[in-house]
Amino acid sequence: MKQLTLYDFIKIDEYSATPKYLQLANSVINALEAGVIKKDYLLPSINELSYQFDISRDTIHKSYRHLKKIGVVTSFPGKGYCISNLDFRQKLKIFLLFNKLSAHKKIIYDSLVAALGDDVAIDFYIYNNDFNLFKKLLQSAKEDYSHYVIIPHFIEGGENANEVINAIPKDKLILLDKNIPGITGEYSVVYENFEKDIYNALYQARTQLSRYHTIKLVFPEQTYFPVEIISGFKRFCQQYAFNHEVISNISDASINKGEVFISLMEDDLVVLLERILEYKFKAGKDVGVISYNETPLKKVLLNGITTISTDFKYMGAVAASMILESTKRKTEVPFYYIRRASL
Repeated sequence: MKQLTLYDFIKIDEYSATPKYLQLANSVINALEAGVIKKDYLLPSINELSYQFDISRDTIHKSYRHLKKIGVVTSFPGKGYCISNLDFRQKLKIFLLFNKLSAHKKIIYDSLVAALGDDVAIDFYIYNNDFNLFKKLLQSAKEDYSHYVIIPHFIEGGENANEVINAIPKDKLILLDKNIPGITGEYSVVYENFEKDIYNALYQARTQLSRYHTIKLVFPEQTYFPVEIISGFKRFCQQYAFNHEVISNISDASINKGEVFISLMEDDLVVLLERILEYKFKAGKDVGVISYNETPLKKVLLNGITTISTDFKYMGAVAASMILESTKRKTEVPFYYIRRASL
């Protein structure tokens, strides 16, 4: 039987959103944990790895510096990098699966990673709201992961997502952003209550909304946003006697004075603002603008865009605490109305 070497453990997954330098570092740690490499083992030179695996020299150098930072290797000028710590073990290996990487999803990612610290291996994948890719990535995950952290949003085909997710051991499962029906057993979830959240946010904004006669929700036909948002929106408008409309295409929709627009998608927000400027309307006076999901740019765009948003930083931090404390619980994330000049 062939004796394994470090090269057998080096795997760079082009589909993974995990930076290549971290994939390489995790490969070295996996080889160390398997006993394939020992203390004082001299790691391959940067040139050698670059040639063997078609990885840039800068990526390999960054990977080695990361291993040095977390105490796995020591560098010797003129010699290279040697394994210096046999006691190092990454007890946490996380499979992180996001539907997309947007500005607010990056907030979740940054918060989660910062709270977990350096002594954690993360394999990060994006499935672009595609259920088939979601299923393929989960079913092909061969590593012995300690946790699976998943955001389950699909444009179509997600009706059977519970069957795929139920194959994951529940003590390893953490759902983020959305809880979906049909998941059995005790598992962790950090979720938004979409119908209640939009209702409560609009209730907080009712004084400002009363200056307008119609509220329009921009909800594209092809979107991963839950339909519960429409239910909460309609319930608020009916209860407080607002004319209201759900529109699927902001490019074709009429824009009139006295209307408020709630935009879910960032692309739709751009089109909406362009059309408002084209009509020479003033946001916050002639028309109102509310954007779903807070991002740093909205604080300054057009003197400030009003947002209704969950606390994405909190979401990532809570998920990290569940991992580090080995606890299982269901946590609803706070949702905020942030008034700015556009309303």
